[in-house]
Amino acid sequence: MVRVSKPSFLPDPFLLCLIATVAAASFVPVRGAAIPWVEAATDFAIALLFFLHGAKLSRAAVLAGAGNWRLHLYVLASTYILFPVIGLSLVALLRGHGDGLLLTGLLYLSLLPSTVQSSIAFTAIAGGNVAAAVCSASLSNIVGIILTPLLVGLLMAVDGGGSGFSWHSVQAITVQLLVPFLAGHLLRPWIGAFIDRHKKILMPVDRGSILLVVYTAFSAAVVGGIWSQVGIADLLLLLLLSLVMLIIVMGANLGLARLVGLPRVDMIVLLFCGSKKSLVSGVPMAGALFPAAQVGVIILPLMIFHQIQLFLCAALASRFARQGATPQHPPLPRTVAEIESAAQRLGLTIAEPCMAGVTTNLALLDRHADTLFATDKP
Repeated sequence: MVRVSKPSFLPDPFLLCLIATVAAASFVPVRGAAIPWVEAATDFAIALLFFLHGAKLSRAAVLAGAGNWRLHLYVLASTYILFPVIGLSLVALLRGHGDGLLLTGLLYLSLLPSTVQSSIAFTAIAGGNVAAAVCSASLSNIVGIILTPLLVGLLMAVDGGGSGFSWHSVQAITVQLLVPFLAGHLLRPWIGAFIDRHKKILMPVDRGSILLVVYTAFSAAVVGGIWSQVGIADLLLLLLLSLVMLIIVMGANLGLARLVGLPRVDMIVLLFCGSKKSLVSGVPMAGALFPAAQVGVIILPLMIFHQIQLFLCAALASRFARQGATPQHPPLPRTVAEIESAAQRLGLTIAEPCMAGVTTNLALLDRHADTLFATDKP
């Protein structure tokens, strides 16, 4: 049973870094001759980010949960069918009543893959099937590198044309994301041990890469006049829509889990892996799929949704952990010495001929207590 400390409901520190990055880009955007250098650094950071993610992916962990194919299909359906349907519905309802680019960003958010690290972490905290979560979240990201650009091409105008499909965008994502990811994973037998030992040291590389991409995107957006077209009312509307989207998806996943009779441990996987969207994948993909001046606006819904999903999932994971906690009964005396000591403390005397029967009965009671206090285990 995983022991869980009380979740913090303070803003995610990474969110504070994102806000600081947006503020920096708003006051000191990249301009002129510096743009090619910053863009080159951003491309390198993205490639390094996905190389490390590929190297961190444990093939053994994925294979351990691969047999639960029905659960993985449910997670993929939630990520790539349910979410897009909700996104399309919200955009259709709000068309003409909100900023067009923000609505594009809301739809784009609904097409992204699930997160990996936080999905697995929340599943572990809640007492779910961690092996299946590793497989589902990893599969969602690998599929998303190819499927998300295709869905974007089918469901929105990426380049202002008809279907919006762009082979150049697919090529850029393949070179920037998929190739480094596969290279890192193929090199895992040689560098995996080093990566696993230094995860805390490498975490700033992960987050620093995202912050650099956000800074570059918002610099272009600020130069293009983002804050003259996006106001407080727009941000509050995005907050509300993100919350509505997340609640609908979580409610649908819980309903599906009950309908098909998923075990509790698998229901937790579906709830967390099927309701999240990846900032790590979404921000770099947006840079490849949309014009530079639009990326800052388009990723705003994703940044807002990112914090909401962390906040709500932390609360739910803590609740599941409390519900699944195994009550501990006091250990019963088992050996003759323990029985005699307990009898003395109670002022009892156990005759020698009775000791064998007392020992047997206490062992039986101990087994019954274990059964009584047992909970579902993966």
